[in-house]
Amino acid sequence: MDRVYEIPEEPNVDPVSSLQEDVIRGTNPRFTFPFSILFSTFLYCGEAASALYMVRIYRKNSETYWMTYTFSFFMFSSIMVQLTLIFVHRDLAKDKPLSLFMHLILLGPVIRCLEAMIKYLTLWKKEEQEEPYVSLTRKKMLIDGEEVLIEWEVGHSIRTLAMHRNAYKRMSQIQAFLGSVPQLTYQLYVSLISAEVPLGRVVLMVFSLVSVTYGATLCNMLAIQIKYDDYKIRLGPLEVLCITIWRTLEITSRLLILVLFSATLKLKAVPFLVLNFLIILFEPWIKFWRSGAQMPNNIEKNFSRVGTLVVLISVTILYAGINFSCWSALQLRLADRDLVDKGQNWGHMGLHYSVRLVENVIMVLVFKFFGAKVLLNYCHSLIALQLIIAYLISIGFMLLFFQYLHPLRSLFAHNVVDYLHCVCCHRHPRTRVENPEPPFETEARQSVV
Repeated sequence: MDRVYEIPEEPNVDPVSSLQEDVIRGTNPRFTFPFSILFSTFLYCGEAASALYMVRIYRKNSETYWMTYTFSFFMFSSIMVQLTLIFVHRDLAKDKPLSLFMHLILLGPVIRCLEAMIKYLTLWKKEEQEEPYVSLTRKKMLIDGEEVLIEWEVGHSIRTLAMHRNAYKRMSQIQAFLGSVPQLTYQLYVSLISAEVPLGRVVLMVFSLVSVTYGATLCNMLAIQIKYDDYKIRLGPLEVLCITIWRTLEITSRLLILVLFSATLKLKAVPFLVLNFLIILFEPWIKFWRSGAQMPNNIEKNFSRVGTLVVLISVTILYAGINFSCWSALQLRLADRDLVDKGQNWGHMGLHYSVRLVENVIMVLVFKFFGAKVLLNYCHSLIALQLIIAYLISIGFMLLFFQYLHPLRSLFAHNVVDYLHCVCCHRHPRTRVENPEPPFETEARQSVV
């Protein structure tokens, strides 16, 4: 059977430069077992089951407020997860009543996981056969410091399995920052004020913590893929370990500080937290309004202006949810078709961590001086110091990653050391503006390691 080739459109690659560069024929990608899909489904089912169990316990004990908030956080994240999977797979334009029904009863991830496993088993049985329909994919890759254009064939079945993986990556972020973060924060708060930690609540908090850490790690990986879409990127175990430690310390210290601050001030803390979230939520819209740009109408071909507005609002809510607990690794720009700033914006990162550090210090001081009845048998000064140190260590791992472990750090116009030096001395920006250099010479001159 003759093979049919498709060459997908790649708007980020200049066709003229692509023709001038030597194209290296790469090895065709092999399909791998979808561990990430199984893990995401396991986290979703585990957190949902433990949340519903705690709702039942709270109802049995007549704890109405605790039951209401626990169920609300579960329902909101579950609905957003179903909408995300439907949007990525474009199910509304397909005749799939079983899938839509499973999404309706909040079991969409389960049926999607079964579909991915069936696709994998089909590929495994036909491993020796050539697929009749393949597409040619071109990506840039850095080999020994040189930029090389690589081309390889991707079968239709492998591309479908990759689409399932990408859908679950986005689902994991939705679940982590719109469900697990508020759920974990609230369950920690309940444990603190009730002075008891039942087994069911421990299980729910463990699932939420793992979900948040996994979602934050994926957030970094997806940010790299979005910023460098025309490059083939590989993250090794050391890079993933550094990101995981960085995100775990950052999120756990931030959430513990929020819980102690809320337990100290009770209802008085609500205006501060709500105002903090609203500032993050409306910041992209204020920048969009001040720029005078038109709303992008090409996010999806079949979307009306109302549909585009709904997508932008959903993306903004997710962006605010991420930045409320950790750095999003991307800067949202509603006027662009890609919706993100693909530049390496050190200023945005520095501003975020500076503001968050000041906030954390203020909340920790409030807990230290006014939280006498929160933790009676513990030294408040020691707890406050440990939380701030943990947050500073997370910033240290973040700087370590961008300075030494980022897979495309040689493409940075400025690295972390350059930015810190510019902030202190203000001399290098003027020199670089007055004496521009070609990218290759700049890369050779800089010491990026």
